[in-house]
Amino acid sequence: QVQLVESGGGLVQAGDSLRLSCAASGRSFRTYPMGWFRQAPGKEREFVAVISSIGMTNYVDSVKGRFTISRDNAKNMVYLQMNSLKPEDTAVYYCAASDRGFSSTWRPLSAPEYNYWGQGTQVTVSS
Repeated sequence: QVQLVESGGGLVQAGDSLRLSCAASGRSFRTYPMGWFRQAPGKEREFVAVISSIGMTNYVDSVKGRFTISRDNAKNMVYLQMNSLKPEDTAVYYCAASDRGFSSTWRPLSAPEYNYWGQGTQVTVSS
Protein backbone atom coordinates (compact mmCIF):
# COMPACT_ATOMS: atom_id res chain seq x y z
CA GLN A 1 0.00 0.00 0.00
CA VAL A 2 1.23 3.49 -0.88
CA GLN A 3 0.15 6.78 0.66
CA LEU A 4 0.82 10.07 -1.08
CA VAL A 5 0.66 13.54 0.46
CA GLU A 6 1.06 16.67 -1.65
CA SER A 7 2.12 20.08 -0.42
CA GLY A 8 3.35 23.40 -1.77
CA GLY A 9 0.29 24.78 -3.48
CA GLY A 10 -0.90 28.34 -3.06
CA LEU A 11 -1.99 31.60 -4.62
CA VAL A 12 0.57 33.28 -6.87
CA GLN A 13 0.66 35.84 -9.66
CA ALA A 14 1.26 35.10 -13.31
CA GLY A 15 4.98 34.65 -13.95
CA ASP A 16 5.73 33.41 -10.44
CA SER A 17 7.09 30.00 -9.46
CA LEU A 18 5.96 27.26 -7.11
CA ARG A 19 7.40 23.90 -6.14
CA LEU A 20 4.99 21.12 -5.34
CA SER A 21 6.14 18.23 -3.21
CA CYS A 22 4.74 14.74 -2.85
CA ALA A 23 5.74 12.56 0.10
CA ALA A 24 5.29 8.84 -0.48
CA SER A 25 5.21 5.94 1.93
CA GLY A 26 6.34 2.44 1.11
CA ARG A 27 9.67 0.68 0.70
CA SER A 28 9.11 0.06 -3.02
CA PHE A 29 8.77 3.74 -3.92
CA ARG A 30 11.95 3.74 -5.97
CA THR A 31 10.45 1.18 -8.38
CA TYR A 32 7.28 3.17 -9.15
CA PRO A 33 6.76 5.67 -11.93
CA MET A 34 5.35 8.85 -10.39
CA GLY A 35 3.04 11.30 -12.08
CA TRP A 36 1.49 14.70 -11.57
CA PHE A 37 -2.02 15.42 -12.80
CA ARG A 38 -4.24 18.47 -12.46
CA GLN A 39 -7.94 19.16 -12.53
CA ALA A 40 -9.47 22.57 -13.13
CA PRO A 41 -13.09 23.35 -12.22
CA GLY A 42 -15.48 21.81 -14.72
CA LYS A 43 -12.70 19.95 -16.54
CA GLU A 44 -11.40 16.40 -16.57
CA ARG A 45 -8.24 15.40 -14.78
CA GLU A 46 -5.27 16.12 -17.04
CA PHE A 47 -1.82 14.54 -17.22
CA VAL A 48 0.97 17.04 -16.45
CA ALA A 49 4.22 15.15 -16.01
CA VAL A 50 5.67 11.74 -15.20
CA ILE A 51 9.01 10.41 -14.08
CA SER A 52 9.98 6.78 -14.43
CA SER A 53 11.74 4.82 -11.71
CA ILE A 54 15.09 5.63 -13.33
CA GLY A 55 14.35 9.30 -13.95
CA MET A 56 13.06 9.44 -17.52
CA THR A 57 10.39 12.10 -17.95
CA ASN A 58 7.46 13.18 -20.10
CA TYR A 59 5.39 16.37 -20.03
CA VAL A 60 2.18 17.63 -21.50
CA ASP A 61 2.98 20.12 -24.25
CA SER A 62 1.46 23.07 -22.40
CA VAL A 63 4.05 22.88 -19.59
CA LYS A 64 7.18 21.89 -21.50
CA GLY A 65 10.00 24.31 -20.76
CA ARG A 66 8.21 25.66 -17.68
CA PHE A 67 7.69 22.65 -15.38
CA THR A 68 10.25 20.13 -14.17
CA ILE A 69 9.48 16.87 -12.42
CA SER A 70 12.11 15.24 -10.24
CA ARG A 71 12.40 12.59 -7.57
CA ASP A 72 14.57 11.83 -4.56
CA ASN A 73 14.35 8.11 -3.92
CA ALA A 74 16.34 8.37 -0.70
CA LYS A 75 13.64 10.64 0.74
CA ASN A 76 10.63 9.05 -0.98
CA MET A 77 9.81 12.42 -2.53
CA VAL A 78 8.64 13.67 -5.91
CA TYR A 79 8.69 17.32 -6.89
CA LEU A 80 7.11 19.50 -9.53
CA GLN A 81 8.95 22.76 -10.08
CA MET A 82 6.60 25.17 -11.84
CA ASN A 83 8.02 28.34 -13.37
CA SER A 84 6.44 31.10 -15.43
CA LEU A 85 3.03 30.18 -14.13
CA LYS A 86 -0.03 31.20 -16.12
CA PRO A 87 -3.67 31.64 -15.07
CA GLU A 88 -4.53 28.53 -17.10
CA ASP A 89 -2.31 26.50 -14.76
CA THR A 90 -4.89 27.06 -12.01
CA ALA A 91 -6.10 23.66 -10.81
CA VAL A 92 -5.92 21.10 -8.07
CA TYR A 93 -2.68 19.19 -8.57
CA TYR A 94 -2.50 15.49 -7.74
CA CYS A 95 0.45 13.20 -7.23
CA ALA A 96 0.02 9.60 -8.42
CA ALA A 97 1.96 6.34 -8.27
CA SER A 98 1.70 3.07 -10.12
CA ASP A 99 2.92 -0.28 -8.81
CA ARG A 100 2.15 -2.12 -12.03
CA GLY A 101 5.88 -2.08 -12.71
CA PHE A 102 6.22 -2.88 -16.38
CA SER A 103 9.76 -1.54 -16.70
CA SER A 104 12.14 1.02 -15.28
CA THR A 105 11.53 3.27 -18.28
CA TRP A 106 7.72 3.05 -18.18
CA ARG A 107 6.07 6.45 -18.05
CA PRO A 108 2.31 6.07 -17.84
CA LEU A 109 0.44 9.03 -19.29
CA SER A 110 -3.18 8.32 -18.37
CA ALA A 111 -4.96 8.35 -15.03
CA PRO A 112 -6.27 4.74 -15.21
CA GLU A 113 -2.67 3.49 -15.29
CA TYR A 114 -2.13 4.78 -11.75
CA ASN A 115 -3.52 3.05 -8.69
CA TYR A 116 -2.45 5.41 -5.89
CA TRP A 117 -3.44 9.06 -5.57
CA GLY A 118 -2.89 11.88 -3.15
CA GLN A 119 -5.59 14.25 -1.94
CA GLY A 120 -4.40 17.14 -4.08
CA THR A 121 -3.08 20.63 -3.51
CA GLN A 122 -4.66 23.79 -4.91
CA VAL A 123 -2.65 26.05 -7.22
CA THR A 124 -4.22 29.38 -8.13
CA VAL A 125 -2.51 31.76 -10.54
CA SER A 126 -3.92 35.26 -10.77
CA SER A 127 -3.48 37.46 -13.84
